[in-house]
Formats: sequence, C-alpha cells, structure tokens
Amino acid sequence: MGTDNLFHKRREKNVRELARRQARRAPYDKILVVCEGRKTEPNYFNGLKDDLRLNSANVEITGESNSSPKDVFAFAEKRYKEEERAGFPFDRVFCVFDKDSHTNYESTLQQIKNAKPGNVFHAITSVPAFEYYLLLHYEFTTRPCTSREVLSDLKRHIPKYRKGNTDIYTTLRDRLKTAKTNAEQSMKAATRNNTDNPSTKAHELVRFMQQMAAG
Repeated sequence: MGTDNLFHKRREKNVRELARRQARRAPYDKILVVCEGRKTEPNYFNGLKDDLRLNSANVEITGESNSSPKDVFAFAEKRYKEEERAGFPFDRVFCVFDKDSHTNYESTLQQIKNAKPGNVFHAITSVPAFEYYLLLHYEFTTRPCTSREVLSDLKRHIPKYRKGNTDIYTTLRDRLKTAKTNAEQSMKAATRNNTDNPSTKAHELVRFMQQMAAG
C-alpha cells in the first residue's frame, strides 16, 4: 500500500509540474538551440530572442556542450530525450556549429540528417566559422577564407570584437536585414560554385525565430 501511495504521489507531482510548464509556454513552437561556442553564438541568439520577446519557456539556448559538431549533436539529443521523457518535447532542435578544422563535421551532418524523429534536428552551420555570418552584417564576400582571416576581416568593422562579446547582437541589430540577404546570396553562390567555403545557415535560424515571434 505504501509503495502504491508513493507511486501515485510521484505521478500526481509529475502531472502538476507538466501542467505548470505548459501554462508558462506560449502558443508557438518549443525549440532548443545548442551552440558550439560557449559565448558568442549563445549571446547573439539570446539577444535576438530577447529582442523578439520570445518566451524563455519556448526557447532554450545553450553553449554547454563541448566544442565539436559531434558533441553539439550528442548534447542536443540528450536534452531532447530528457524533455521527451518529461512529456514536454522540443518541436525543433537546432545544432549550431562551425566547420573550421573539425574532423567529425561531415559525419555529424549525416547523423543530424538521419536523426529521429524526422524534421526535428537541424544543422545550422558556418564555414569556416560563425564570424563569417557576423561579417555579412557589414559586407558581402564569397572569398574562400580561414577562421583567422574572417576574424581579421570582421575586426575591420568591429575593432574591439572578441569572442564572447555580450553585446554582439545589440551591436549588429540594425544590420540584421543586410546579414540575412547576404547569407542567402552566399548560400546560392556556394551552391553554384560547388563549395561550402564560405557559407552560413545562421540566417535560417534567425528567420525561424522571427516567424515564431510573428505568429
């Protein structure tokens, strides 16, 4: 009897917790954004989230995984399963990482493509690095480059730029439309030239979050 009572109490507690979480949630998708970088990428997308006034119960952005595509995806899968077991799964999971010199980049892209459930996990890649997307806020370029070179180019526009700048989104906010347009054109150029250097899909996540906010 005592065991049965304990079981029922735990189940009732879980039901109440789920109800509270659902009550806090806004009537749009619940998404997870797992970033390779611990600061720059989370700072940028958290700034966007706040600017769009998206509900924190719907949008979880983290840089807690280790810094490789493989680790980003592993962390994303773990968080998805945790929320799924709690009865509150994510509708979309975005894995944000660079190509850079990662040896597991291509294999991780394939894992994300094959991940279950389908159309939940998405790779938001930048080649060679996320700074290329930041650079597109200022200029359009399709010149193949290394991470060091794109960082140098970005510092021509933001001399005090450092990885982890807390105000990076605020700094670039007024140039967001330009960045999206340039990123779209960059992807088209990469496809035409049969290359991925340079390219970025960061604008796809930006657009998705904007659509969430617009309802």
